[in-house]
Amino acid sequence: MISVYLLAVFASFVLNLTFLVPFIDFLYRTKFQRAEQKTKDAFNKPTPIFDKFNRHKKGVPVGGGIIVSLTTVVVFFVFILMYWLLQKKILTNYPSIASEIKIILFTFISFGLLGLFDDLKKMFFLKDQSFFGLRMRHKALLELALSLIISYWLFSDLKIQIMHVPYFGVFNLGYAYILFSTFIIMAFANAVNITDGLDGLATGVLTFSVIGFWVVSRTILDVPTSLFIAAWLGGLLAFLYFNIYPARIILGDTGALSFGATFAVIGLILGKPFALPIMGGVFVIEITTSLIQLLSKKFLKKKFFEVAPFHLYLQNKGWEEPKVVMRMWLISIIFVIFGLMIAFMK
Repeated sequence: MISVYLLAVFASFVLNLTFLVPFIDFLYRTKFQRAEQKTKDAFNKPTPIFDKFNRHKKGVPVGGGIIVSLTTVVVFFVFILMYWLLQKKILTNYPSIASEIKIILFTFISFGLLGLFDDLKKMFFLKDQSFFGLRMRHKALLELALSLIISYWLFSDLKIQIMHVPYFGVFNLGYAYILFSTFIIMAFANAVNITDGLDGLATGVLTFSVIGFWVVSRTILDVPTSLFIAAWLGGLLAFLYFNIYPARIILGDTGALSFGATFAVIGLILGKPFALPIMGGVFVIEITTSLIQLLSKKFLKKKFFEVAPFHLYLQNKGWEEPKVVMRMWLISIIFVIFGLMIAFMK
C-alpha cells in the first residue's frame, strides 16, 4: 500500500508544478505581491531591522499557500474516492472516518481563509489602517474561535482526551484537553507564520516535520491522515522549488496559518502531542524568541534580544539568508529524528 501514498505525493507534486508557473504570473498581473513599505510591530512601532533585511523581497508574489491548499484538497479527495470505488477498506483509529476528515479539512481551509483575508488586507487595503494586516487582537480572537471549534471536535467526535508522556504513562485530561489542544493549535499557526520570514525557511522546515508525522501515521495505519499528508507533502515539495532563495513566490499568511494549524492538528490526531513541539522544534524556537521579545517590550519597556525572531537575530549578526535557512533545515532534521524517537517510546 505504500505505493498508493507515494503515487499521491507524485500526483500532487506534478499538479502543483503544472499550475504554479501560471499562478505566479497571475499573481504578478493582479499585483498580489509584496510592496516596499515601512512595517510596524504589535505596538504600532517601526521595524527598521526587519525592513532592512526584507527590502529585496519587494515585488515577490504572496499567496503560494492558495495553490498548495487547493491542490492538496483536490488530490486528497481523488485518492479517498479511489479507495471507495475500489472498495478498499479505509483504516482509522477513530470511531468515524468522516469526523477525522472533517477536522483535518476544516482546519486546513478555515485557517487558510483567515490567512487569505489577512493577505488581502496587507496587499490591497493597507491604506485603510495603521497596522500591517489584521490587528493582533482581531486575528487572535478569530484564531481562538477556530481553534476552540476544532478542539471540541477532537474531544467530542474523535474522543481524544488523553496525553501520553514517555516513561510517565498516559494522562486523562478530560475537558481540559479542549484548552490544551486550543493552545497547541494557535501556537503552531502563529509559529509557522513567524518562521515564514526567509526564502525557503518555513516551507523547508515544515516539509521535514510533516515527513516525520507521515512515518508515524503509516506506523499506526491511519489511512485518512496518511493520504492527506501525502497529498500535502507533494504540494510542499513543488512549492519549495519556487520558494528557495531567491524566492519567486512567498507562502503568505494563507499558507502559514493554515499549514501551522494543520501540522498541530495532525500531531494531536496521531496521539503524539508530546512529540509535536520536538518535531516542530525550529517553530518553537522562532515563536518563543518572539514571545520573549514581545513580553519584554510590553512589561519591561525594553528589548530582551537585539531583534527577534531567531532567524532575524542571526541575520542581524551577519549571517547570509541562505546560510540561516540551510542550517535551520539541518537543525530541523535532527529535531525530527529525536521527535520520532520520542513518538515511539512506551
